[in-house]
Amino acid sequence: MKKILIPIDFSENAINAVNYALALFKNEFCKFYILHAYQEDIYLSNAPISRETIKEVIRTVGKDSQLQLKNALKQIKKLSPNSKHLFKIISANNILVDEADLIVEEKNIDLIIMGTRGATNNKKLTFGSHTLQVLKYVKCPVLVIPENYSFKEPNHILFATDYSMPYQQRELELLGEIAADNNSIIDLLYISDSSNLSLRQENNQSFIKDNLRNTKIHFKLTKDKNISNEIYTYIKDYETDILVMINRRHSFLENILFKDNVDRISLSVNIPFLALQNMRRN
Repeated sequence: MKKILIPIDFSENAINAVNYALALFKNEFCKFYILHAYQEDIYLSNAPISRETIKEVIRTVGKDSQLQLKNALKQIKKLSPNSKHLFKIISANNILVDEADLIVEEKNIDLIIMGTRGATNNKKLTFGSHTLQVLKYVKCPVLVIPENYSFKEPNHILFATDYSMPYQQRELELLGEIAADNNSIIDLLYISDSSNLSLRQENNQSFIKDNLRNTKIHFKLTKDKNISNEIYTYIKDYETDILVMINRRHSFLENILFKDNVDRISLSVNIPFLALQNMRRN
């Protein structure tokens, strides 16, 4: 059974990400962990906070979190009843990135699914601050769903890679299952000045072939030096439904995610975006 963590803040974007997850895995047995981490909400509470009142504020905010989770779960089950799907709600007095990291390790989570932006919905940013933190620091694949994106079967998946680092078999199997279930075509886009692969790159490419052997794969090459531009153009020209990239040290994706000025991100992602990891869990 696939284990999927979905952090929510009860915004429309978060509920939309839940709906996408349920539709994407409608034919698979899954256990969904619906998480609300409410520590930040404590200090945004309208109630005055002092040493004398803090415990009561925490209790009140926690109680409200549990109530909203129960109501959200009722709504989810009503909109998408599915006997293959199990749910567990988690209300945590913690910050999201830390709680997500704990749950990933404790429950052996296969995938995190979340919206690009939450309740604050800063349109200057490609990713909201919570989404960025999870992408950066949690050792688990993350599927990010743009706001207002309506589910459509992912017929065409773009996997942008340079084959320079080894991949995790478990994560490639996840991608392969998504592609196989939806009869998707995967375009492996190699962006480089040279069409020649080193021995290490050839080995990594072969590893992808072996682990995606049950899917339709096309190998593509482009020599455009502006990587974000090339990806954006490819998405537009080939009607891509999901973008896949590896989040690893010194990668193009890491360079984007760790920019000091996040609002300068040049890669505008308006389709679901799957960030794989090549870091092993402890």
